[in-house]
Amino acid sequence: MKALVLAAGKGERLRPLTETMPKPMLEVGGRPLIHYPLMMLKRAGITEIAVNVHHLAERIQSGLGDGSSLGLRITYAPEKVLLGTGGPLCRLRDFFGSQPFVVANSDTIMDLDLPSMLELHRTRGAVATFALFRPANMSAYSHLEIDHDRRVRRMRLLTGRDGGLEDFPPGPPPAAVEPYMFCGLYICDPQVYQGMPPEGPFSSMKDLFAPMLVRGLPLYGYVHRGFFRTVDDLTAYEKLRCEFAAAPPEFN
Repeated sequence: MKALVLAAGKGERLRPLTETMPKPMLEVGGRPLIHYPLMMLKRAGITEIAVNVHHLAERIQSGLGDGSSLGLRITYAPEKVLLGTGGPLCRLRDFFGSQPFVVANSDTIMDLDLPSMLELHRTRGAVATFALFRPANMSAYSHLEIDHDRRVRRMRLLTGRDGGLEDFPPGPPPAAVEPYMFCGLYICDPQVYQGMPPEGPFSSMKDLFAPMLVRGLPLYGYVHRGFFRTVDDLTAYEKLRCEFAAAPPEFN
């Protein structure tokens, strides 16, 4: 199994830091932020990883090299134009091949039990399975609503920073579901390519997975209840640096 770690964004909400250093290479706990998802993948036995790059790409490539210092094999996927969260998948179809694959954000730290999540994905016959979390404040994030069997029944996607939500499928809410936030990692079956938009910038959630949900394809959620932090902006970044300096978490 292989993986993609998304690292091409400009990190605009972390300016001025990201004017000279790409967000994935910002330091947390004595190491670059991107090391945490990379090591999480390695703990699950995934060592062949693609990293898409755009903003200050050379800083990421020089910092990670070929991945051998981390026990990984890293393939870079440069983007002359940002392709969004979904567009990079089009260019990596041959890299992933005929096996399921994992996509993870580079700005999230969590002790996810990825092998258990992979088992859920396989046993449910899912096209995609999303890592989910229940934050203290759900209003800042899109909602994925799952039923008792953990199948995704509705996506409520943020339309902007004003907190508006667009529902997929539209209409009245489904019964007996629980809302969670998507926490930046999902597993895909190669079947996902059958419903993928043409190559170009697109959103994985709105343009790929939401239409699949409307068509009734099996999408599932895996609820993570352990350590979870994500770096949304400068305030979150400084808070996380202080937390790691005071009491760094221990990961296996």
